[in-house]
Amino acid sequence: MTKSVKVRNVYIGGEAPVSVQSMTNTKTSNADETLAQISALHNAGADIVRLSVNDEAAAKAISVIRSKTDVPLVADIHFDYKLAIAAIENGVDKVRINPSNIGSEKAVRAVVDAAKAHSIPIRVGVNGGSLEKELTNAYGYGAKALAESALNNVKLLEKFGFYDIVISAKCSSVQMNVEAYRLIRKASDYPLHVGVTEAGGGEIALAKSYAGIGALLLDGIGETIRVSLTGDPVNEVYAADNLLKAIGKRKNFVNVISCPTCARTEIDVLSLSERIKELTKSITKPYTVAVMGCVVNGVGEGAHADVGVAGGKEKSAIIKGGKILQIVPNERILDVLMRFIEEDCRD
Repeated sequence: MTKSVKVRNVYIGGEAPVSVQSMTNTKTSNADETLAQISALHNAGADIVRLSVNDEAAAKAISVIRSKTDVPLVADIHFDYKLAIAAIENGVDKVRINPSNIGSEKAVRAVVDAAKAHSIPIRVGVNGGSLEKELTNAYGYGAKALAESALNNVKLLEKFGFYDIVISAKCSSVQMNVEAYRLIRKASDYPLHVGVTEAGGGEIALAKSYAGIGALLLDGIGETIRVSLTGDPVNEVYAADNLLKAIGKRKNFVNVISCPTCARTEIDVLSLSERIKELTKSITKPYTVAVMGCVVNGVGEGAHADVGVAGGKEKSAIIKGGKILQIVPNERILDVLMRFIEEDCRD
């Protein structure tokens, strides 16, 4: 089990569930636009939202933003330690810095002192685009250098007596990303913020994120995640939620499984599956529904579901616990399935 870090009212690590993060892409200095996006992200399911604090106007806007939302906020800082201190003093709940580019040790200590005074954590965030030259000279550009960069920067914070730390070590290479996080986990029990940075947009970006983040989560690595996508950040939150559901980290929903369909298929599997998802989206109880296109494999493949259907030419089998409960006309499949679902999921 990792150490536990508190970001306002959200815990990262320890026994806490994996939390979802995203980042605004509005100008932080425009408090109204930024607040609107924070609200949209939170409504979509984001537990924590990060803001870029790239100038004094952005740092000043933090106090306004903080006064109008309870969502945990993280200030993203590059190079200027004074902006980190200003963001802390204006009410952020965590800062993300790369100590190796924030300035001298004196500058890092000033940020640490401010974080201590306000009882907030620091995310040590390193990435493949800013690796120290001595590390790439020693190890080449790869996972070892990325992991060492993160761990060395953590040691600097520990030197100043600071241990309220989250670590991230991101790059755009899925394989390098995964290997770096595995190395860090072996060397440290601080909670890890996991993601594949600069993944891009569209389906390939989702594939990179699902592969990179999913592989780590299945290994028990990663206490908070961000799916980085070019475009509307709300899509990042939806993608993260889907990933957590897919690998079993979130179970309080109706999981509709279905066969890929083939020449034996006798019912409209896709339409039926989508309709069930729509009708059950407000249910927050773990429940599995199987929609199988034929009786050849359907009964067996749907045996582990709470309820399901195996399609027939004019009539289909409603299955539960691997057994056929009844045979119904195909036009009644949805009604019968929904009756079982509603009965089983009733509070």
